[in-house]
Amino acid sequence: MRRERIAAAPISWGVCEVPGWGHQLAPDRVLTEMTQLGITASEFGPDGFLPGPLLAAYGVTAVGGFVPAVLHDPDHDPLPDVRAALDRFTAAGARTLVLAAATGLDGYDERPQVDAAGWRTLLGRLDEIAALAGSLGVTAALHPHVGTVVEGPEEVDRVLDGSGIGLCLDTGHLLVGGTDPVALARRAASRVAHVHLKDVDAPAADAVRTGRTTYTAAVTAGLYRPLGAGDLDLPSLLTSLESAGYPGWYVMEQDTVLPSPPPPGAGPLPDIQSSLTWLQSWTPEQ
Repeated sequence: MRRERIAAAPISWGVCEVPGWGHQLAPDRVLTEMTQLGITASEFGPDGFLPGPLLAAYGVTAVGGFVPAVLHDPDHDPLPDVRAALDRFTAAGARTLVLAAATGLDGYDERPQVDAAGWRTLLGRLDEIAALAGSLGVTAALHPHVGTVVEGPEEVDRVLDGSGIGLCLDTGHLLVGGTDPVALARRAASRVAHVHLKDVDAPAADAVRTGRTTYTAAVTAGLYRPLGAGDLDLPSLLTSLESAGYPGWYVMEQDTVLPSPPPPGAGPLPDIQSSLTWLQSWTPEQ
């Protein structure tokens, strides 16, 4: 895989928008370690963590970022906040909006059900946001995500069937939610607008899916593995996407929770290096 299509994300350094999500490293450390690895593109991370000018100062291209928004509530208008995020993205030259259908609760360990009216509202807003983003030169991609309205296979299919928005194919969240990401890449490659690459410990994913543990606890215990060190058939997934002509970014995203305070010298750098080495060595002939 060419380095020019590989990007990073602050969540691989344990930086997350969820309150109480472990120790949060400083932006300068995250960007210093990115550039030490030769990574030249990144998502923003939580709102304000890696602003465009700071990325530019380190020579890192702004890819875009994750924007959770409550889309199913008819009494809540998400467009002003989404538009504000889009303005920040375009000012930094970023061209990908990774949208999540947030529940309105903090964190990803609880998930209320959404009724039919809520789903109609959500699907309509997905198309509205995709059109707004497109008018600004940004591609919107809906991210199926554990603990959001769109988590499991039926919900993914409702989005694919009921809206025209692109898909952020996150290999880890899809598997934890019960969708086979390899099969989805084969049958819906034309809808894939962005890719988050994780490898996964399958028994740990099953424990989350069946309610034996929470998502946060599983991530803390090592749910996500460096690329090539877990149970996903990533070579087949990548081959399907490349064969279908997927032109976009591959964002390495190994969600991490760091202890607080972290031990001296501790950090996720070795795992990120391992993922980068694996991804750069992958070829379609594998």
